[in-house]
Amino acid sequence: MQQNKQDQRRQQIRTAAYELLEEKGYKATSMLAIAKRAKASNETLYSWYGNKQTLFSTLIQENASEVASALNIALSSGADFQATLSRVGPLLLQLVTSDKAIILSRAAAADVSDTGVLGESLAQLGRDTVAPLLQKVFTQARTDGILKFKPSDNVTEVYLGLLIGDTQIRRATGALKALTRPEVNSRANRALKLFMQLYSA
Repeated sequence: MQQNKQDQRRQQIRTAAYELLEEKGYKATSMLAIAKRAKASNETLYSWYGNKQTLFSTLIQENASEVASALNIALSSGADFQATLSRVGPLLLQLVTSDKAIILSRAAAADVSDTGVLGESLAQLGRDTVAPLLQKVFTQARTDGILKFKPSDNVTEVYLGLLIGDTQIRRATGALKALTRPEVNSRANRALKLFMQLYSA
């Protein structure tokens, strides 16, 4: 019962943090404001997270775990290579350009002049979560004779560049609205087509 209450309180804190980030931005969002919005004590927030950077780093890591979980499910479907990427591409693009992801990206940008901790946490999302999963798929496709590339080709970075490009940055700066489902699918299909033109065996 106590654990359930703590889980509920943590969810209230997460919700409050996202709401305040979207409304006020990172610098204007304080631990006290989050505590008030979540109807939690300031002492609880500091006891659980220590400071604002740690709280938002935790949100980034939780978002990364959600991305990894969704990708793992898509990658374990047993489909062939192109069918797998046709499923994974739209999913990944949607996740990294979601409102939640963009709110965290803006927070990381605002933290650069302070600690830079949030930017490093976001970078780990790519290095430690997404890239290894995709690299495993590409390596298997090369073993199966579907793709042809050298280790120095950095095919994972190439694919992510084709898929995401500057979309996430443009979303974060407000230059681009949230992508519609057809736009996500169209961009993902284009990325896959170009990728296969580059590396198809």
